Amino acid sequence: MNQALPKAHPAFEAIRQQDIHSLNLRVEEYRHRATGAVHYHMAADNTENVFLVALRTVPEDSTGVAHILEHTALCGSERYPVRDPFFMMLRRSLNTFMNAFTSSDWTAYPFASQNRKDFSNLLDVYLDAVFFSRLDPLDFAQEGHRVEFAETGNPQSELVFKGVVFNEMKGAMSSVPSYLWQKLCEHLFPTSTYHYNSGGDPEHIPDLSYAQLQDFYHSHYHPTNAIFMTYGDIAAAEHQQVFEERALQHFQRLDERIEVAAEQRLPQPQHFDEHYAFDEEGDTGQRTHFIMGWMLGESADLEQMLEAQLLASVLLENSASPLQHALETTPLAQSPSPLCGLEDSMRELVFVCGVEGTEAEHADALEAMVLNVIEEVANQGVDQERLQAVLHQLELHQREVSGDGYPYGLQLILQALGSATHYSDPIAVLDLDPVIERLREHIADPDYIRKLARKLLLDNPHRVTLVVEPDTGLSAERRQREQQRLQAIREAMDEEQRQATLKLAADLVARQQQVDDPDILPRVELSDVPAGFPDIEYSESSDQGLACTRYGRGTNGLVYQQMVAPLPALALEQQQLLPLYTHFLTELGVGGDSYLDIQHRQSATVGSISAFTSMRGHIDDEQAITANFVLSSKALAHNAGAQLALMTDTLRHVRFDEVGRLRELVSQQRARREQAVTGHGHSLAMSAASAGMSPLARLNHHLTGLAGIRALRRLDESLRDATALESFAAQLEAIHQAVKDMPRQLLTVAEPERVAEFSTLAASAWTGDAGHTLPPFALEPVRERRGEFWVANTQVNFCARAYPTVPVNHPDAAALTVLGGFLRNGFLHRAIREQGGAYGGGASQDSGVATFRFYSYRDPRLAETLADFDAAVAWLLDNPHEQRALEESILGVIGSLDKPGSPAGEAKQHFHNRLFGRDHQQRELFRQRVLEVGLADLRRVAETYLQPELASTAVVSSSARLDETAALRESLGLTVEELQSR
Repeated sequence: MNQALPKAHPAFEAIRQQDIHSLNLRVEEYRHRATGAVHYHMAADNTENVFLVALRTVPEDSTGVAHILEHTALCGSERYPVRDPFFMMLRRSLNTFMNAFTSSDWTAYPFASQNRKDFSNLLDVYLDAVFFSRLDPLDFAQEGHRVEFAETGNPQSELVFKGVVFNEMKGAMSSVPSYLWQKLCEHLFPTSTYHYNSGGDPEHIPDLSYAQLQDFYHSHYHPTNAIFMTYGDIAAAEHQQVFEERALQHFQRLDERIEVAAEQRLPQPQHFDEHYAFDEEGDTGQRTHFIMGWMLGESADLEQMLEAQLLASVLLENSASPLQHALETTPLAQSPSPLCGLEDSMRELVFVCGVEGTEAEHADALEAMVLNVIEEVANQGVDQERLQAVLHQLELHQREVSGDGYPYGLQLILQALGSATHYSDPIAVLDLDPVIERLREHIADPDYIRKLARKLLLDNPHRVTLVVEPDTGLSAERRQREQQRLQAIREAMDEEQRQATLKLAADLVARQQQVDDPDILPRVELSDVPAGFPDIEYSESSDQGLACTRYGRGTNGLVYQQMVAPLPALALEQQQLLPLYTHFLTELGVGGDSYLDIQHRQSATVGSISAFTSMRGHIDDEQAITANFVLSSKALAHNAGAQLALMTDTLRHVRFDEVGRLRELVSQQRARREQAVTGHGHSLAMSAASAGMSPLARLNHHLTGLAGIRALRRLDESLRDATALESFAAQLEAIHQAVKDMPRQLLTVAEPERVAEFSTLAASAWTGDAGHTLPPFALEPVRERRGEFWVANTQVNFCARAYPTVPVNHPDAAALTVLGGFLRNGFLHRAIREQGGAYGGGASQDSGVATFRFYSYRDPRLAETLADFDAAVAWLLDNPHEQRALEESILGVIGSLDKPGSPAGEAKQHFHNRLFGRDHQQRELFRQRVLEVGLADLRRVAETYLQPELASTAVVSSSARLDETAALRESLGLTVEELQSR
């Protein structure tokens, strides 16, 4: 119920407030009197305060104007006229989150911090950046696009396009799912802003002029078009005082209302054929994507949104859902499309389904299959139990206090932002309980879901069917068009324009080398850092022969249970299958029930159930490892008994005889893993470069790295043989028998008043299984140099170099950890991102596998970036450095060490840290060592460990770069490795 109006700053009018009991917070709405800016404040008993300001941004082309503006706005403002305040504040802050996002119809600038001084500093900088940006033309050239001569200072050389966003979007559009989504939106939204690529199409980004960027800024970055959102224990009026003093008092209301126009409804379904770039060696057979997309109702209408969510879940939630089952089991394709599901972030809702790994000739049959499944739901309906299970999932996700990725407050803000963007009610989006109850009443009518299926999908003509085939020549065509465009620009240049191009490049280098006065910006200092970080209370006991650990935490009515066992010794071929074994364990049948039955049971019982392995190098010896198997689940408290029954049944009675299901799961895993390359290429390159540093680093590369992706491809192709499939099932069964016989311990996380009850319940559920102590998991020591050039389907490069170092308990681990940030802040960011044009680059120490890594992300360069890695070390050793730069790097490490998680996430992390010898005392020691690092320590560890003869190198690039890199590969000893199996 609405209560008395909250207290507002005089410049703001209080509109309403509402308690949302399921989230333990109060939401308050305010409006700025002069400009009309809205402020939603989520008052919560949480010291991690969050701020976000969003602007509705509605581009009318694919030049990436909103995205480039997001980058350029953060490059200096009126009060903070330094070249790079955003990245400078990253290093002068104890933030727990700091970023900026460009969506399809909004641009947002969020941050979070637990430190009040730090929060105030960041708020000042963000408000000035958004509302008083300088928009320097040189920053537009750096962040957006420019042309330069390929040879510095030589106007007779060829021209090249450069720019951070230009290269970022080349990388983004190398991702096939991103390209598919863009193509679907292009056809599904022929007249509205969603028709365009808001991030920017690399072929159209060079069309954007600086004047157009300025115009877009002045029309969109105004308080009248702004949405302010805050979360935490700072009062709304306190925020508003800063908003008013720092920004809003300087503006008056704009008459223009910026909004996304409603899309015109299609009169009948449409069919389109498209092509995507396929740059790998090998056959293009079974590489086609088939997608169907429907535009539904308005996302801001909460009832429409949840009805669409209900129907999407009924059709696609898990492998037992009728449409998902059809997409997974059809012999016409490899696996369901990664686009499957409901997209609710735009003005209109979009429902998507489809497959990948098919042929264009199957399109009609696939479309008929999809429509037949939906027709069956419309005619026969769905079991009441299934509908109740879907609502159970909605309720559980509404209740869960997350926050292990993004801060919890930011997740709530982003959940509400879409509705606010479209001038609707974001408070209602947060308070889902009343709508869930209305849906519970609706589903009692057997005709309800039938009518939904017919209304939203079968009788909805706004449908697009898209067939996207691989094209091995498309990348070359794009490169040729780019070269022709550059050639035309070059031929049209007169002497004045050539000199202007040279001057722009020189001015930009000078600006990038410019040393700004950092004291213009506010900062926190080491004296602001807490002396230590708090420990978490827990209790341990032996219950019915089982070691039980309990954490009483504010979980909002959820119970988290884990069963943990040491991983047994496994043969090499069994080790390779570990990720598949753990992933498949909760995807198969149990006892007499098929996997379809178990999927229904999981949906009705738990929020999630999963198995995984947890491995770490020893704190004082990276060549020795500890490895555990974990079965983990979360559920609402009233389902705690059923949750434990599901977990114990799964471990005791899982079935590996469903070989058809195993075949499908391998194909799905292969598809998911292959798609990860363009988004996580830097991580994969670092894993490859580090693989010779320690046994765990090597195992990671072979299980989840590039070598693992290649092995998974080979396995998938081998399983076409029935005998091989039976052998694979037997191997999984053998791993399982070894794992389930190991001794166990239990972890329970729940509300403090009930955690003991649930822990006892867990002990009772797991008792009776006789554990046998088999030899523990072990790996052979390894220390070798490596050099690899991985060929992948990408338009950009990912570079990595690694050096063997020390594990976490070694006194030098702290200095190496600080060194990563020091090199990034002082050298790599400028050299690789600003000057080199990569989307990102840096360095870090990974004490878990005892290696120091350099990396670049979505990088147009290759040899030059590897040279910059070496130059960074030389810069450190050959130049004097300021204490301030050291303190900034230390602050960054402390901020990451002290970063909070969710209540349950912190408990689970604390428990597993202790299992690996990383208890609170050890972590406090490491933290103290970080605070004591000096400049001399950085030089010493660099000289000791970052020696050229110890370095290993890995690159992820495309086959198009093989010829031009031949000399580089020979000089560095890089072997060519292909993901494509042969």
